[in-house]
Amino acid sequence: MKTVVVNPNTITRGWYMVDATDVPLGRLASVVAALLEGKHKPSYSPNQDHGDNVVIINAQKVRFTGRKPDTKTYFRHSRQPGGGKRSTLRDRFAGNPAWVLQHAIRGMISRNSPLGRQILRKLHVYKGDTHPHAAQKPQPFAVKG
Repeated sequence: MKTVVVNPNTITRGWYMVDATDVPLGRLASVVAALLEGKHKPSYSPNQDHGDNVVIINAQKVRFTGRKPDTKTYFRHSRQPGGGKRSTLRDRFAGNPAWVLQHAIRGMISRNSPLGRQILRKLHVYKGDTHPHAAQKPQPFAVKG
């Protein structure tokens, strides 16, 4: 049996549109990460980018379970003494719901730096239900929530 290596020029990429309305954040992030990496394709290999483009709409309507909005915290540091800042999921989501989704999906993409950054370029998250990717004709993809 021969090992099949796919030529990067022959990889076909599709466009999917995911509606985040009333879908739990973690479930949405794991499904979208698999689509971005191309794990749903039979030609998947971890050292190549086989994934599709994903457009997420209605990011402001994603659902959180349990007490996560008040207990989950994000930490950042300015590298200056005393420059650490914490914020809760509720605060971050009120400011920029698209960032929360992107951060959750980034955590589920493989840690291979150059390939991970290349994969994340195919993610497009929008707060409302309008997006500028109508010309690409994204196919609807339902995430069960």
